[in-house]
Amino acid sequence: MTTEQTLVLIKPDAVLRGITGEIIQRFEKVGMKIVGLKLIQAQKETLEKHYTKDETWMKEKGELYKKKLNLPENADPIPVGRNIVLGLIKDMQVSPIIAIVLEGHNAVRTVKRLTGPTNIDEANPGTIRGDYSHDTFELANKSNRPNITIVHATDDPKEAQKEIDFWFSPDEIHTYIKPEESVHYRKGEDFSL
Repeated sequence: MTTEQTLVLIKPDAVLRGITGEIIQRFEKVGMKIVGLKLIQAQKETLEKHYTKDETWMKEKGELYKKKLNLPENADPIPVGRNIVLGLIKDMQVSPIIAIVLEGHNAVRTVKRLTGPTNIDEANPGTIRGDYSHDTFELANKSNRPNITIVHATDDPKEAQKEIDFWFSPDEIHTYIKPEESVHYRKGEDFSL
């Protein structure tokens, strides 16, 4: 059986709206297995570590957001990137969040496909962001807050393991077999694992 794990953080905007069950259900319906789950009031120090970004990231995101926010061409992108991180940290403390470890075949890409792009304008109906958010960078900027993206989902398997180890201790990750795994992971006509 070929599986991997990934991390999802259901953000305060989804927790406060009471749509966490619907979001979790989408992951389960596609075949992801929950192997870790907890409700956390994330502390600033924890979030600062989670959102630690290097100068290259700050510059890259700063350049991207400068265009989206119609900032002057000569604006320094690094402070723009730093402000993105500071906004995310503050926003993630509005209410508890739900941290989930999902397991399944191609889990990282499957979860990213289900969540949809961070830019809500690009998120298609049927994705979590496309169905549960109508926010835009422009509205978020005018409201002086981060874009409402509903969930955080890890981008690649190496980062996923790093984030799982950060948010969960080994005893909080569980191993079990779901009955439908015999369908998802069967070989040929054989329905046994």
